Amino acid sequence: MQCDVIVYNITEHTDLIDEATWAISALHSEIEHFGSPKIFILLSTIMTWAMTKPADPDEPDIPLTEDDYKRRRPHPNFKEHTSTEKLVLKLGKTKKSKLATYVVTSGLQYGMGENIFHFFFKTAWLGELSSVPVFGPGTNVIPTIHIHDLARVVQNIIDRKPKTHYFIAVDDSKNTFEDIVKTIASTLGSGKTENIPKEDAYGTKAITETDLLYLSVNLQTESVFLKDRLNVHSECESGIVDNILQVVEEYKQTRQLLPIKICLLGPPAVGKSSVAVKLCRYYKLHHIDVNETINEKLSFECTVCVFQEELLEGNEKTRENEEMLIGAEAQLKTLKNNMLLNDGQLDDRHVMHIIREKLNSKPCRNQGFVLDGYPKTYTQAKELFHDENMDVEDTRSTIPQYSKVLVPDFVVSLDATDEFLKERVRSLPQNVAEEMHYTQDEFTASLAKFRETLAEDESVLDYFDYLEIHPEHIDCENVDTVEKIIKTVGRPKNYGLSPEEMEEERKRKEDELHLQLKQEEVEKELRQRLENDKMTALLEEWVNLT
Repeated sequence: MQCDVIVYNITEHTDLIDEATWAISALHSEIEHFGSPKIFILLSTIMTWAMTKPADPDEPDIPLTEDDYKRRRPHPNFKEHTSTEKLVLKLGKTKKSKLATYVVTSGLQYGMGENIFHFFFKTAWLGELSSVPVFGPGTNVIPTIHIHDLARVVQNIIDRKPKTHYFIAVDDSKNTFEDIVKTIASTLGSGKTENIPKEDAYGTKAITETDLLYLSVNLQTESVFLKDRLNVHSECESGIVDNILQVVEEYKQTRQLLPIKICLLGPPAVGKSSVAVKLCRYYKLHHIDVNETINEKLSFECTVCVFQEELLEGNEKTRENEEMLIGAEAQLKTLKNNMLLNDGQLDDRHVMHIIREKLNSKPCRNQGFVLDGYPKTYTQAKELFHDENMDVEDTRSTIPQYSKVLVPDFVVSLDATDEFLKERVRSLPQNVAEEMHYTQDEFTASLAKFRETLAEDESVLDYFDYLEIHPEHIDCENVDTVEKIIKTVGRPKNYGLSPEEMEEERKRKEDELHLQLKQEEVEKELRQRLENDKMTALLEEWVNLT
């Protein structure tokens, strides 16, 4: 009664239908006591049109408009929505000067974090599945609207108080379900999708029966009244597919799914890899170890060659497959030839290309990474993080041009005294030391080279200083390195722990507590024993004196 405008959104909140019905009925019963005119706006769903047939069966592609209002037929599960729409419009006809009612039938909403499409965004972002599922054939056309544009419609109705009281709010797109999922998959993930039976959707647990009904709607609609009578200017008029970059950025920012990018530097044997593994586990990041990434690249190219050869030998001989095979074979040959020329090692240029490719991969761009012990020099850093989109480098600037996508947000320089590092290496089993190239001569040479490189006029740490990404220096002899880094970096920016991981974490904490209590008990017994021994000694001394 104290509000001038009342808006109820029943598009994806069916629990509000009863309340919306009560609210408009209660308001209408108090209409004579209004101190000022009121506007009641009901946001309903396009599912109240789901079973509407085309006006001309011979031309099914002609979109439905508000003029077809009386012919609309709801999906059986959305008859309550239709009844609520009718009630709102009916009660608004009694005294229009005191209570004006409007119904806005909305397409499936997207933008600002997602709701109905969230499963597909999350699946693509996480990258845990080999492909993003499309439930059913995916050929159905889904009417959609960006949440900002729907808000603009409501705002325009409030401001203009139009004489028309029923609106369809959809964008101009005619995207199919498959179009939408493929676009999400290619922007956030590998781009791979897979059509699976609708029944399998329930196995995901993230898709409800109602969600599936929404995603199965097949309607071509048009917002004629919005354009002609309200003149609403849309932000995403052409739909989710054409505006996917903006929508993905909104999704990441709204849900705070932001990549955490860390670079760990330091001398050999300081513990970079151990710290990297722990940070990756805590933040759910991707560990970029140079040797592992190179082996991963070689293995991938071999796998591609074998797979494409199998396709060509079968019935899938296409030009695309042939080109992929030729490309993979050429890449593999180049890498192997380079290794032959460099005693089994890749030169800096090829290593740089592989690491840069890894940094630019969708998983690293989505979740982030821990770059382990690389780059080692100023030159390597400048080339690795260089922004390829910059055609000409600004020679007047003292700051190197760099890619904001690739460069780390946090640089941590781990260190310890030479004696501490040598002692750590000496404590390693002989076979482990040999495998890690930490024999006495190898390690001494490697440590000396690191110290020498770091002492150059422009070191890798200077590079990050120039970019004002000032390295955090940590003495690994005296502090809990991982804990200190976590305090610097802050909380994780992802979906958090899965139920399985939560259970694992609970068990881990239980084990830690049990171990702590056991240790305290042992210490208590030891203190008691020492105390008893002391008392016994004092007693014996007293007896001897007497």
